[in-house]
Amino acid sequence: MAQTPSNMLPLGTKAPSFYLKDTISNSFLDYNDCKGKKGTLVFFICNHCPFVHHVMDEIIRIANDYRVQGIGFVAISSNDVEKYQMDSPALMYDFAFKNHFEFPYLYDESQDVAKAYDAACTPDFYLFDNQDKLVYRGQLDDSRPANGIPLSGSDLRSAIDGVVSNRTINPEQKPSIGCNIKWK
Repeated sequence: MAQTPSNMLPLGTKAPSFYLKDTISNSFLDYNDCKGKKGTLVFFICNHCPFVHHVMDEIIRIANDYRVQGIGFVAISSNDVEKYQMDSPALMYDFAFKNHFEFPYLYDESQDVAKAYDAACTPDFYLFDNQDKLVYRGQLDDSRPANGIPLSGSDLRSAIDGVVSNRTINPEQKPSIGCNIKWK
């Protein structure tokens, strides 16, 4: 299992725009459709990655905890579905249903959105404040498949708490680690 780290987009970067098909609602959404009143978490995942499977329950808990506090959530898959058919839009819908997504799961067929975010791995997290400025990018927590560290979501939760409470977020952030995005 390859371990690819995040590229760590510079803090303060304005959220790159997108207009992508949501595999759940079958409609096209842009960043403004997904953003929250207090902030927005954009995260890159895919259906087959063991790193994503490892953290999925915690991602769902975080989304359920913070949506009601004004944080918008949107998942994006940018993998090449020609070579990785398990990441196809139809199977994205199934994955979202199985995992009880209450947020959009968008398909980035051109991979332009992943490139705009400088996304490198799955999962890869980008938290923007209410001004759409990047305040956190990096890991969910220190847990990885088979490392024995329990999931807590502590790094991401701490950053989201900062956004919700309008506090400064520690700029010392650890990159996420996961499977590389499957480029065309």
